[in-house]
Amino acid sequence: MRQLKITKNITSRNSEALDRYLTEIAREPLLTPDEEAALARSIHKGGPEGEAARDRLVRGNLRFVVSVAKQYQHQGISLTDLINEGNMGLVKAAEKFDETRGFKFISYAVWWIRQSIMEALAVKSRIVRMPLNQVGIYGKATKTAETFLQEHGRLPSNHELAEILDVEESQIAAAMNASSRTTSIDAPLGNEDDGSMADLLSSDDSRMKSDSSLDKESMHQFINDLLREVLNTREQKIIKESFGIGEMEKSLEEIADSLGMTRERIRQVREKALRKIRFSKYASTLRQYLE
Repeated sequence: MRQLKITKNITSRNSEALDRYLTEIAREPLLTPDEEAALARSIHKGGPEGEAARDRLVRGNLRFVVSVAKQYQHQGISLTDLINEGNMGLVKAAEKFDETRGFKFISYAVWWIRQSIMEALAVKSRIVRMPLNQVGIYGKATKTAETFLQEHGRLPSNHELAEILDVEESQIAAAMNASSRTTSIDAPLGNEDDGSMADLLSSDDSRMKSDSSLDKESMHQFINDLLREVLNTREQKIIKESFGIGEMEKSLEEIADSLGMTRERIRQVREKALRKIRFSKYASTLRQYLE
């Protein structure tokens, strides 16, 4: 069988190509939990065998991405594009899956699939709702902020962004404020009947929610992986303890005592961490756990 390439161009925009794609992935044999675990171990080793194992793990779960993507239709993004975004999340999950935790791969992967799809929806919603003259400034400011963070270990002020981009500071502030208004978790995603991001997050679909301890653990691993990509070790600890992510929620005083720091310093680190999250590509997903 021809090996599928997992890229953003995996499906075309016409229904005929989509039908061919759906037919092809339906032929992929499903994987047993033992097979998934073996593939995950190969992925961790890296190299050509690791890449082949990742592709096999992904191909065995592509049909599930389609079922998730269909739940997010009619929000202004085509089904083929939703599937493409979900596939990117599936690849990310395959690279990060910890087979020693005991839960099925798809129980963990579904969080990455949803995150990728919802981020695409959030970006579309933000761009559509922002005034056109602010879209370009916001995009440049966001990229500049990410580069600045990598170089200086902190996010730039609006004044610094304005100097780097050679625009008025008021323009930066206006674009950032517009973005904050348009990315609210309760903001409608499309037409009035389409609902909000919060509606999608609180979906009662039984496939997306479970009370089992293993599914909760897979969710915690997903959140931890997101935080690990955005924050340093100390910031992760403070955020997780401040908001009770995977553990009991603690006050700033309790966190300060455990880390041997002042309450004010803990507050400062937490605010810096929240700003980093706000500027990250995972902002719309993490927001639901930090409110």
